Amino acid sequence: MELESIRLRGFRNYFELDAAFVPGVNLILGDNAQGKTNLLEAMVYLSTGKAFRTRKEQELIRFGADFADLEADVLSKNRDKTLRAVLFPGRKPRQLYLNGVRQKNFTTMAGELTTVLFCPEDLLILKTGAEKRRKLLDNALCQLRPGYAKALSEYQRLLEHKSRILKDWREKPGLLDTLPDFNLRMAQFGAAVVAYRANYLQKLARLTAEVHQQFSGGRETLSITYETVSTVENPLAPRAEIEGQILAHQEAHLRAEIESGQCLTGPHRDDFEVLFNGLSLKSFGSQGQVRTAAISLKLSEREIFRDDTGEEPVLLLDDVLSELDEGRQDFLLHELRSGQVFITCCEEKQFPRLGGITRIVAGQKME
Repeated sequence: MELESIRLRGFRNYFELDAAFVPGVNLILGDNAQGKTNLLEAMVYLSTGKAFRTRKEQELIRFGADFADLEADVLSKNRDKTLRAVLFPGRKPRQLYLNGVRQKNFTTMAGELTTVLFCPEDLLILKTGAEKRRKLLDNALCQLRPGYAKALSEYQRLLEHKSRILKDWREKPGLLDTLPDFNLRMAQFGAAVVAYRANYLQKLARLTAEVHQQFSGGRETLSITYETVSTVENPLAPRAEIEGQILAHQEAHLRAEIESGQCLTGPHRDDFEVLFNGLSLKSFGSQGQVRTAAISLKLSEREIFRDDTGEEPVLLLDDVLSELDEGRQDFLLHELRSGQVFITCCEEKQFPRLGGITRIVAGQKME
């Protein structure tokens, strides 16, 4: 997998950019607030169909621009391909293209460019609420498993409908008659979501433990536990079994949901906990330990992608060396010897003799 070049117009702080990259390590150099992270965000958008710093596509369009145009040339599965997304302000839907052919949605483009991103915001994944940790799982699995993306989308659609029923039933009591059907279908798609997440986390936990032990010089152990619906005894069990257990939990909480007007049960409340040396990283981890654990997760995610797809995903590292001691920096730099990597940094001397350099000043590429 290789991102050969990218062209941006009206994206974030870029008026216009045309940049080519080398197959190995690419340094994105520049002072703070010049657009280095914006460039990585464009790559992630063409990879996942989503921005990692905002849910509002309006914010991706340069102020005063009529649209944002993102286009990349990619070597994927030994074939050259072109990915393009055009974003518009207001409610006008985006336009997506694969090799110049208009696509109905991003599903047909998924997997053409796979990326693994580390950014400073990822530190919050391990320190704050469960929503960001679920998003980490969703971003990885939606790239790896089209079936997961479909199951998650349908589950979320059902969840929105059920939430509206629980909110509005007092004005329209007849809505409650539809809840059993929604619960059944949510249990069906929810079981698929749980199964995908459990299998992925099992692999991630094993690999992350190995990477983290090397990363920390053998001083720390790291483990991951999956937390889902309490009645699900074994999230790796057959889906039919998980479905029945989710449905039982929904039925047991039906009265509480009706009274509270909220959907209280289901995999939309899933979480996972990271432990180092048996202690909760969220509660007891230092900044350096959290950063090491987050990078270990990302390096393990890259390995899963490689094993699963047969191709090395593009690794994107935003401000990665901050607060790492010399030993951990050396380990990380050694891990960058395979595949294509993009690293944002302010000083070239942090990464001597590693690869190509793209200098960014005020949203412009400097020669």
